[in-house]
Amino acid sequence: MRIGIFTDTYPPYINGVSTSIIMLERALQKLGHQVYIVTVNPTKMSYNYESDRIIRLPGIPIGIYDYRLSSVYPLRVIKKIKRWNLDVIHSQTEFGVGTFARIIANQFDIPLVHTYHTMYEDYVHYITKGYFDGPSKKIVEYLTKFYCDKTTSELIVPTKKTYDLFKQKYKYARNVHIIPTGIEIERFYKENINQNEVEHLKKKYNITPNDFIILFVGRLAEEKNVEFLINNHIPLVKKYKNVKLLIIGDGPDIEKYKMLVQKSKITNNVIFTGKVPWEEIPKYYAMASVFATASTSETQGLTVIEAMAASLCVVAINDEAFNSVIINNLNGMIFNNKNEYRKCIETLFNNHDLLAKIGMQARTSSLTYSSKYFAQRVLDVYKCAIIGSDKKKRGFFPKFVDTLKGGIKWGRN
Repeated sequence: MRIGIFTDTYPPYINGVSTSIIMLERALQKLGHQVYIVTVNPTKMSYNYESDRIIRLPGIPIGIYDYRLSSVYPLRVIKKIKRWNLDVIHSQTEFGVGTFARIIANQFDIPLVHTYHTMYEDYVHYITKGYFDGPSKKIVEYLTKFYCDKTTSELIVPTKKTYDLFKQKYKYARNVHIIPTGIEIERFYKENINQNEVEHLKKKYNITPNDFIILFVGRLAEEKNVEFLINNHIPLVKKYKNVKLLIIGDGPDIEKYKMLVQKSKITNNVIFTGKVPWEEIPKYYAMASVFATASTSETQGLTVIEAMAASLCVVAINDEAFNSVIINNLNGMIFNNKNEYRKCIETLFNNHDLLAKIGMQARTSSLTYSSKYFAQRVLDVYKCAIIGSDKKKRGFFPKFVDTLKGGIKWGRN
């Protein structure tokens, strides 16, 4: 099968969506399929062609992290994409490159599968700065329903939380496939990590053999609720001097968090690493005792799966994105408030046997999220889309495409 993945984020970007796409790409290739990528140039306002299978489009910064937005119809690459002779297009974003994917799918009569990754309502504050959040969320809802309902053949979501968003809140009538994103779980197995390199990192960050390390990996921004972890680390440090919080990642609130740590006088017990290269991440999991997250904005939370593959007990807030993965006290722990969070950490700190037992079960549970299994399930959705590709096209996109092209039709030979 010849598969075109259209995405606004792709390596060298490091985030959950980018990780998901690279996992899918590699797994599909291992299964013998040809994968082509259309994405955004991360640094320049220019076109870039990496081999014959990756096109990077010029994009402008939009003021949210490092994201760039491309035009919806870059004429320069149309003929090249046509030569790929794609069997299916898989869009990974609703806007920019995602809109381009929808136009191309209609123009060349290619079935379109879409994966919904982001709970946009949780990110409205970056645009509104606290003003008109209510109306803005209604606009987001409308656009999400339009892009996911009116223009796609099949829709993929990673968790039941997202499924319920579409079925219960958005009243989405068509198929919604729940497929948790897969990862290369073997990357995180302890036996596959160079222990000498791990020891070198421990020395770098002044981590001793007696330290109990609480790990967080992710973007340092309001919606990730890292402040909860820091605030609750203060009483933990007063009680246990060798409990340390290891925070991996960068983001708009990193300086705010550093100031909070300094003000709270726990600088010796909180470590900020900043950005870490994707290929180096497994070593950091290998340094940890537990993994913690208080984020309620996740559609799935790939870092939770990574931690489980690394045999770590995950301590996660009670949220639908995590409840489908974590069984409380079996392969992780769920908390509802700050008191329960601290109790979880203290229980694991004082019970090494329980910590090891949950870690072993966590690794076993991670097998469900292997990249191969993920790719096989996505392929089933592609087949559904191809089978249904003769159905009548919906919405305004045919007219929109004709307007953009001035009425010129491109055949698919």
